[in-house]
Amino acid sequence: MAAIRTKSLTKRFGDVVAVRDVSLTVEEGEIFGFLGPNGAGKSTTINMLLDFMRPSEGTAEVLGHDAQQEPRTIRNRIGILPEGYELYDRLTAREHLEFAIGAKNADERPMDLISRVGLMQEDADRKVGGYSKGMKQRLALASALVGDPDLLILDEPSSGLDPHGIAEMRELIRTEADQGTAVFFSSHILSEVEAVCDRVGIMNDGRLVAENTVEGLRNLSGTSSQLLLAVERVPSELNLTSIGGVSDVSIEDTTLRVSFSDPGKKARVVKRVDAATNITDIESEEASLEELFTSYTRGDESADEASEAPAEVSA
Repeated sequence: MAAIRTKSLTKRFGDVVAVRDVSLTVEEGEIFGFLGPNGAGKSTTINMLLDFMRPSEGTAEVLGHDAQQEPRTIRNRIGILPEGYELYDRLTAREHLEFAIGAKNADERPMDLISRVGLMQEDADRKVGGYSKGMKQRLALASALVGDPDLLILDEPSSGLDPHGIAEMRELIRTEADQGTAVFFSSHILSEVEAVCDRVGIMNDGRLVAENTVEGLRNLSGTSSQLLLAVERVPSELNLTSIGGVSDVSIEDTTLRVSFSDPGKKARVVKRVDAATNITDIESEEASLEELFTSYTRGDESADEASEAPAEVSA
């Protein structure tokens, strides 16, 4: 059973189409990054999954239930960490979690949840008004974990966290997924998404323009990877552009920078260079998620052609 499945999901506000014909699937135990520039339709899509908005067309299923027909059933089985989550300054962390546990008829202990998200035991009975932003974010995540949800929907989960906290958040998300929980999260920290996500979906102008693994997006977008080869000398007769899949070669002193449209040709390039000169160092650079994000959202013709229909390609 898919954790999330939408089909032709569309939302109109008068003449404005905020979400247009979005079909996506998030599997059980999968960490799915949901990306897009401001105004791309991410929040509207999430609001339709949670029945905070009704779609103009199309359908959305969450954990096998119709999002518009069975919202209460869905909410009892999911955990939500919205961006800008509001806490009550006069309540303690323990009181916040006791309320969340009671609302879900769960049987967790507040102190267990507090430890799970990296808060100190002595913070449990402090009023939240004295918490730092990072501490508040951890408490909000603890509330989302109440009831052992089958799906976590997280909006900017790393907001306010220091590098240590981000690493802990990443580990917690992966642990939840390993236990079968699907994680659907939106983040502007693309390096964080790349580090933890199994797949990503990219929204742009209301459309889902890509849905794939990061490596699959590289293949579809044509965004090049590069190989940097430090050599003792650059032979004048060396010809690498004749190798299919090599898109460009540049020389910087005694370093060859080779760009690929087909990264599978790297071994062939290394073999040819090695036959002509002595290689002293090799460095490989893949297109980052930031570069891929840009290629899918800036309106490049090549990206548009590659993304006419979101495709699944094995990495």
